Amino acid sequence: MKTIITKNIDETRNFAREFARNLRVPTTIALHGDLGVGKSEIARIIIQTLCGSDTIVPSPTFTLVQTYVFDKGKISHFDLYRISDVAELVEIGLDYAIQNDITLIEWPDIAENMLPENTIHIYISEYDSGRKIVID
Repeated sequence: MKTIITKNIDETRNFAREFARNLRVPTTIALHGDLGVGKSEIARIIIQTLCGSDTIVPSPTFTLVQTYVFDKGKISHFDLYRISDVAELVEIGLDYAIQNDITLIEWPDIAENMLPENTIHIYISEYDSGRKIVID
């Protein structure tokens, strides 16, 4: 387990850039934290680091998943906030993405039983004016 304290949004973005540089396909990352704590921003920076800084990264809150192609594979960005039935996870392709892509999952609790053993869990919480980021 590793803990990182960031003092502001720029430091949080720098964390995400550095973290992204070590990712390989397939990898699953579960992003945990309260509403508004920065899960989407960290996912956005990871995607832009791997796909290019000009990549437009909308929140998948309403589409449930957004997919991006980069030189080493695909990134699937899931937002499971509105999912209420585990059966929907297969319908939206979570199991396939976990096996084949870099998979970023916001609100991953409903998918707990589908996540591979080597899932990287990132817990984000407010800390002073910045964030506390715990990687497990």
